[in-house]
Amino acid sequence: MYKQTKIQIGKNGLTSGIIKNLKLAFTTHNVVKISVLKSAGHEREKVLEIGEKIVSELGRKYTYKIIGFVIIVRKWRKEQG
Repeated sequence: MYKQTKIQIGKNGLTSGIIKNLKLAFTTHNVVKISVLKSAGHEREKVLEIGEKIVSELGRKYTYKIIGFVIIVRKWRKEQG
């Protein structure tokens, strides 16, 4: 079973502090669920943009999947695609 944690993105959007928290969370967890709150913008394009930014900041060992307004980011052992 994979360890997972949750993080929320609010009205300030994707900040450097959130990226730091994600990197810290991935030291002990394999999966992070990121909830995009209404104040961050409840538009599908905005959520896709945030997901792309997160994966580009973290590196090639990470992939993401979007379900509704939740971004699920997973860390792999090897670089992906």
